Amino acid sequence: MKNAISWFNIAVVDFDRALKFYETVLGTKLEVIKGKDDIMGMFPADFENGGVGGAISQRDTCKAGAGGTTVYLDVTGKLDAVLGRITAAGGTICMPRTAIPPHGFIAIIGDTEGNSVGLHSPD
Repeated sequence: MKNAISWFNIAVVDFDRALKFYETVLGTKLEVIKGKDDIMGMFPADFENGGVGGAISQRDTCKAGAGGTTVYLDVTGKLDAVLGRITAAGGTICMPRTAIPPHGFIAIIGDTEGNSVGLHSPD
């Protein structure tokens, strides 16, 4: 097993609002893919070199909300900058930058859809 995670999915209620939130706080564009019964915004990932990917998804079978699975987004070297954009983008900081020696730092945010999402930076 190369990675502990092979994919993650963050359920959203309002796709456009969630897309704007994640693109704003992470400072990147998500690839939007519309299916028959769902719409996804894929986070950038280097799949060819073993990268792990994931998406925000709006579909009837996935429900957004706190208390479920927590995924940690890689924000290497920019944890403080990302945290600085959370509230202006409509989210909340549930747990501020917290050291987890020797693995760096994490934080937990609340997104615009009611999900708790982790952020991780090794530095």
